[in-house]
Amino acid sequence: MEMIQTVKKMQTEALESSGVDFIRLGLALFFMVAVLAYSFLSLGSVPNSMFLAIAALFGAYLAMNIGANDVANNVGPAVGSKALTMGGAIVIAAIFEAGGAFIAGGDVVETIKKGIIDINAFGGNVDPFIWAMMAALLAAALWLNFATAVKAPVSTTHSIVGGVMGAGIAAAGFSIVSWGTMSKIAASWIISPVLGGVIAAIFLFAIKKTMVYKEDKITAAKIWVPIFVAIMSWAFVTYLTLKGLKKIWPSIVDVLSFLPDEKKPSFIVAAIFGLIIAAIVYFIVKKTVTARAAKLDNTRAGINLLFTVPLIFAAALLSFAHGANDVANAIGPLAAISDAVITGGISSKAGIPFWIMGVGALGIAIGLALYGPKLIKTVGGEITELDQMRAFSVAMSASITVIIASQLGLPVSSTHIAIGGIFGVGFLREFLEPSYEKNIIRHEQATLRDEKILLRAYGAELKTLELKDDKQKDDYIRIVDLYKMIDVEEDRIKESKKQLKSVEKVKYVKRDAVKKIIAAWIITVPAAAILSAAIFFMIKGIVL
Repeated sequence: MEMIQTVKKMQTEALESSGVDFIRLGLALFFMVAVLAYSFLSLGSVPNSMFLAIAALFGAYLAMNIGANDVANNVGPAVGSKALTMGGAIVIAAIFEAGGAFIAGGDVVETIKKGIIDINAFGGNVDPFIWAMMAALLAAALWLNFATAVKAPVSTTHSIVGGVMGAGIAAAGFSIVSWGTMSKIAASWIISPVLGGVIAAIFLFAIKKTMVYKEDKITAAKIWVPIFVAIMSWAFVTYLTLKGLKKIWPSIVDVLSFLPDEKKPSFIVAAIFGLIIAAIVYFIVKKTVTARAAKLDNTRAGINLLFTVPLIFAAALLSFAHGANDVANAIGPLAAISDAVITGGISSKAGIPFWIMGVGALGIAIGLALYGPKLIKTVGGEITELDQMRAFSVAMSASITVIIASQLGLPVSSTHIAIGGIFGVGFLREFLEPSYEKNIIRHEQATLRDEKILLRAYGAELKTLELKDDKQKDDYIRIVDLYKMIDVEEDRIKESKKQLKSVEKVKYVKRDAVKKIIAAWIITVPAAAILSAAIFFMIKGIVL
């Protein structure tokens, strides 16, 4: 009877799950069809408008997959640390992603991200260029869809790079690729996570050293929390100025005439902006922490609470910067197709029509809402356990690493930095806080040692009794008991060995997640390239 009830419960859960999946799919398809219809109806009189309409469909599909995969890196740590609920994170990320795209996304984008292929190789022939960009859009989207399905956070930029490279090779051969640029992108697979991990670990260690390891944690928090939050403010304002405002900087300079007349903000200007905001934030946070200190427990949990609000701001600012920087890059191929269809030529830079930016921004928001929770859970809790101070360290790493890398000219990926930061805090925990696991291991080892000693004692006693010539009735009874006790001890030793092996496998950073993510990073560019080349030949075969 109980088994029948269990089966019924499983059936009910399966039906509910399939119903939710069906609704998600329906909403996603509705958005894609709406984009297709709008682009076709509004541009129907333009030659090759069908190509643009289909490309817009692919772009909408790509945007939703970016929302489902890439945005998780911005809000995942905040959700994993319980600073934000899943619903709150989705709302904040959707608003700030769209805001970043519309406000600071700029009106011009590179048609070929990072100059990975030479557009002159197309010889001014527009059709192969359009096919290549369509293939790149669809290949990047398919790869991101697959990565999301297997819970692997991967780089959107690398997916698009792979798609453009594969289609370019299919269209004009291997000579079209700038292999120097590709080698820099490959280098970022190592540079990004290592830098992100090291910086996140440094900040977490600093937080522990200045507050967590102190006897009077609250007094230490009054001193150090405002400093750490001010550093975060400096980093984020500098980061946003360099990355998020560079495309609208000329407009800002027109309004604020005292700024240097430059096409994009310099590091010095961005850093000064950051220092001004950091000073203001320091005094605000100092006052807030002092007011809250009396109500907090003198524990690690009490300190954690002080990082909750900064984490919410970090999630919002990271989402804004991502919307401003990466959304425009993601829709670069679609903007390139639009430019090629309307002008009949191929350009290295193209204007972004408002409707295309809308496809990117709204698509990301919809993809995040519908399919984002899966990757947010992975980033927030399935790699290592995060609390507020660990998540704060990851957010700090995300902004500071980009600043350092941009000044040194190092190629980095924001996705790899964020995940590297999570690896960093997890491995630091393994290094600094193994006491609980060590105590368990010591206990299991001691138990195993005692059981082996007892087994040897039973064995020695049994051997002595069996060699005894004048055995009595009690001796035979004892021999039987010893055989039974030896069997029991042997079973216990086997179980203890199994338990010890299980405990020794427990790590703060889940090794299976690390292996899966790193493998996905390594194969992202080649996988997207192969997909893109195949799609290019398919489109070419259909058209011709």
